[in-house]
Amino acid sequence: MVPPRLTLVSDNTREKKETPASGASSETRADAPPTALSDPEKVDAPEVQSRNREKLRRLEAMLFAASEPLDVKALLRGLDGDDDVNALLTELQAEYCDRGVNLVRVAGRWQFRTADDLSFLLERQQKDERKLSRAALETLAIVAYHQPVTRAEIEEIRGVSTSPGTLDVLMETGWIRPRGRRRAPGRPLTYGTTEEFLVHFGMDSIKDLPGLADLKASGLLDANLPPGFTVPSPTDVAALMPDELPLTDDGDEEEQEELALDEADEPETDGQTEAQAPDDSEK
Repeated sequence: MVPPRLTLVSDNTREKKETPASGASSETRADAPPTALSDPEKVDAPEVQSRNREKLRRLEAMLFAASEPLDVKALLRGLDGDDDVNALLTELQAEYCDRGVNLVRVAGRWQFRTADDLSFLLERQQKDERKLSRAALETLAIVAYHQPVTRAEIEEIRGVSTSPGTLDVLMETGWIRPRGRRRAPGRPLTYGTTEEFLVHFGMDSIKDLPGLADLKASGLLDANLPPGFTVPSPTDVAALMPDELPLTDDGDEEEQEELALDEADEPETDGQTEAQAPDDSEK
């Protein structure tokens, strides 16, 4: 009996079987679209960031070159009409929050200013041409908190008479202005603060003035105040109040009153002349 022959099977067959599978997988990977390029949001993200960065650079340049605070309307001229300027300004403000220069909002407008904790580095010793007196400072505070207010009302609050020169000095600084005329005998002028006042003291609106608690904490008010003592809530309404008249109306009304008086006097004079005419003829 012939013994059976043994045959050896090579591993090449297994490699051949595995090779097509690997080839098929490579073809599959080659045919499959790349996931990174298939997402349009991921493709456009760098472009959107680049455009947004360009808008921030424009705002930064305009604010840096401006000699005075700029409002949103002025800043929009350097951008597209559909850009959200307030959102861009908020982002730019966040970028500068920890730098030597901060982006702040004053009087409803935007401006770069030195950081508050570094202001001592830019102080210059110079001779002031004019220093505000205590009377001027008190008058300025009364106008800021009680506006619109007349000179007589300022004197009533201070308890002493106010020199006309005190108001003139404050108007020369640009911190107060005549608003209108009070609907009262004599039609006295009413005074209020200006945007220059807000810019100089770094306030966005007149409502940022310190209240009663802040004044006590800073030591500007005595701790033992009389009962019922309050600090008025300041308002700075651009429109005239119901008890105010425009500045130009007063002069027009005076001219009309003078004309009315002249017209009222003329008939009386004519009447006397006519009545005297017969007497002259009789003589």
